[in-house]
Amino acid sequence: MAGVIRASTLKCRQFSGLMGVQATRAAGAWNKDWKPGPFPETPEQLKAAARKYGLPEDQYKPYPDDGAGLGDYPDVPLVTAESRDPFVDWDFPEHRRNFGEPLHEDFDMYGLDRVNASQKLRFSARQQFLSFAAVMAFFFGTFFALENRKLHWPLLPKQYPAEGETHYMFEKPE
Repeated sequence: MAGVIRASTLKCRQFSGLMGVQATRAAGAWNKDWKPGPFPETPEQLKAAARKYGLPEDQYKPYPDDGAGLGDYPDVPLVTAESRDPFVDWDFPEHRRNFGEPLHEDFDMYGLDRVNASQKLRFSARQQFLSFAAVMAFFFGTFFALENRKLHWPLLPKQYPAEGETHYMFEKPE
C-alpha cells in the first residue's frame, strides 16, 4: 500500500511540475499578475502601462480615475464579437479575438451569444414599447368589455330537483 501511495505522489509531483512550467510560460503565473496597476500619473508610468498592454503610446488611454478600480487598464473601444470579421483566422474563434489583445471592460457581456451593441434594430425602443402597450391594451380591453357577456347561452335552464321527488337513494334496494 505504501508503494502505491508513493507512486501516486510521484506522479502528482511530476504533473504539478509540468503545470508549473506551463504557468511560467504565460505572461502571468497567477490571477494577481493580471490585475491592473495603479492609475498612471507621470509620462513614464503611461509609457510603461502602454508597453504592459502591448499598445502604442499614442493609442494608449487609461480609464478615468473615478474610483471604479480600473487603474491603468486601457480604455479600448467597444467592438462586439458579432461585428468582427468571421473569416479571419482568430486565435480564439469562439470569441473572435487574438491572444494578448486587450479586452473591453465589459467583454463578458458582448460575446457571440450575448448582447450585440453594434446591431441596428429594425424598430426603435419607442416603437417596440408602443406596440407592446397597444397589444396589451387590446387584450385587456377585450377582456373587460366581454367579461359580463356570455358567448354561448345554455339551451335549457338548469334542472333542480322538485320537492317531494326522490332523485338519489342511498338505501339498499329491496
